[in-house]
Parts: sequence; structure tokens; C-alpha cells
Amino acid sequence: MKLSACIHQYFDQYLPQIIGASDDTIKSYRSAFTLFLSFAAQDLSVPVKKLDVEHLTPSLIFAFLDHLENQRNNIPTTRNSRLAAIKSLFKMIRLMYPEYRKIADRIFNIPQKRCSRPLIGYMTEDEILKVFQSVDLKSKQGFRDYTILHLLYDSGARASELATLNLDYFDPQKRTLAIVGKGNRYRLIQLWPKTTQLLNRYIEKYRLTPRLPYRDRMFINQRREGFTRHGIHRLCKKYLTRSLPAKRIKDLNPAHSFRHSRAVNMLTCGDSITDIKNHLGHENIESTMVYLHLNLTKKREVQKQFIKYTQSILPEDPKFEELLDWENKQETLNWLDSL
Repeated sequence: MKLSACIHQYFDQYLPQIIGASDDTIKSYRSAFTLFLSFAAQDLSVPVKKLDVEHLTPSLIFAFLDHLENQRNNIPTTRNSRLAAIKSLFKMIRLMYPEYRKIADRIFNIPQKRCSRPLIGYMTEDEILKVFQSVDLKSKQGFRDYTILHLLYDSGARASELATLNLDYFDPQKRTLAIVGKGNRYRLIQLWPKTTQLLNRYIEKYRLTPRLPYRDRMFINQRREGFTRHGIHRLCKKYLTRSLPAKRIKDLNPAHSFRHSRAVNMLTCGDSITDIKNHLGHENIESTMVYLHLNLTKKREVQKQFIKYTQSILPEDPKFEELLDWENKQETLNWLDSL
């Protein structure tokens, strides 16, 4: 059976329609097969369009995986991700074409390569406060950035999840936010009072008028388009660089560190592992269990101050109000200068 026919069926029907894979997953798997098919054609001296399912043997796949590590300098995590894409294809083949079950089973038996887990880079409450305080509210996009940082921490959302938030996902009356996570799974989270107020004020006063394709997006960049996850990543890196030592930043993923920090905060506050799993949107509780291995020392005084900060509302902070009013005052001064 021609491999090309299986590939088309896999990407046109199986991934989007049968299992409902997300756009990011489909994009990642396309990248994997672009590399794999090119390697297979060269290794077997067979044009891509003439490759058959029978050509895909464990030895060929082992050679491809070694090529990724030795020639492309991919880390084991990337190698395992490419292997997962190939196994996913054979899962479809085993389902749709039972006569190829033996071939599929051999591919399924290829083990993933063991690799060390990266350290969980999270920030303490006092470091989070330093990041918040590093935002210049007098800058053009200061309030938007300030709101994004607060929401990243409060929600524990991934950068991609925050970038694709729509306005109607937010309910200010109930203080809830719907988030679309991996596998297009929705979760509903409760927001802190301060985060709710920041979102309200951002939407009412500071959100730029977006271009038509992005009119429903929550956060709009300076080009009046929706944010990308890379844009969120750069924004976080900017403020972490301002507020934390360079040595400290090496241990942190700029955007994802807010997510880890929220999980640690919930754990130290006594939330159950199930509550943390649901808040972060983990599919399996094993992903959440990793936080239980952390040796956490509670800084009760800092924690107490931080809880008070997150539960406060904007009018209770005179300094913050003064900064918020700066833009209006500046407009007034400019008007007076024009007289």
C-alpha cells in the first residue's frame, strides 16, 4: 500500500476529524513527517511518492532517530516527539487496515529514549511581585503588559492559551475565565478580584481597536493584531530580565515559569493535587504529580503579603491609581500647552 495515500488520509481525516487533534499538534506532526519522508527516500533511494507502508521498518526508524540526534543535534525530547508522530500514523493504519497490524505492532514496540527531566523553574512570591513592579505603567502598552502578567500567574495558562483568549471567554460578573487548552479542551477558572479588575479596565480603556480578523481577541499587540505565543514569550522575557538576575533567569522559561509558579503557590497554600490539575488543564494527573517532588519552604510572611495583594482591588492602591491617571493628566497638559 502506498504510504502517500496513508499520509493524506492521516492529515485530512484521521487527525482533524476522527481524533480532533489541535492545529498545533497537526503542525508539529507535519514537520515530523517532512523530515522523516525526506530521510526515508534518501536512505532507501526511493522517491517519496513510491514509498510503501512496508518500507517503514524499525531499522529505518531507528536510523532516522539517530539522524535527528547526531546530524540535526536534536535533544532526546525532540527525538521522542518525532517518534510519537510516527507511532500515531501507525495507530491509524492498524485501525483502518487490519492486514498491516503486524507491521504496526513492530513500530509500536520501539521504545522512547529515556532522558532527564528539566528542573521546574518557578518564581517565589517575592520574585513575582518584583516582576509586576518592573512594569512601567507610564509606557504606551504598560497597562496591557501589567494585565497579561497578572493573568498569566493567576490563571496558570500556557502562552498559547493566553494568546488565543477571546473577549467572550471572560465573565466579569462571575469573575470566571474559560480557557481552551491542549486537545481543544475547555476549563473554567475563578479569577482573583485584582485580576478581574485589571481585565475590565484593560478592555474598557486600554485595548487597542483591532484589525477585523482579530476583533474577538482579548489581547491586541501594537500592530492591532492578536498576540502569538512567541509574542507572549518575548513580553515575559522582557520583564523577567528587568527584575531578576541573569543567573536566575537561566533556570526559567519566561512564560511557562508563571504557570509553574502558580502550581507551587497552590500547593503551598494547601490546594489538592486534583485542584491544581484542573486549574492547569493537565490531561493526566501524572503531569501534576511532579510538583509533589519539590522541596518547598514556606515563607509565611511573604505568602501572607502576596495573598493580600492578589485579593485587593485597584482603588485601594493610591500609587497604582496615580499611575493609571498619568495618561489622562498628560493629555490635559498637552492640551494646555496647545492653548
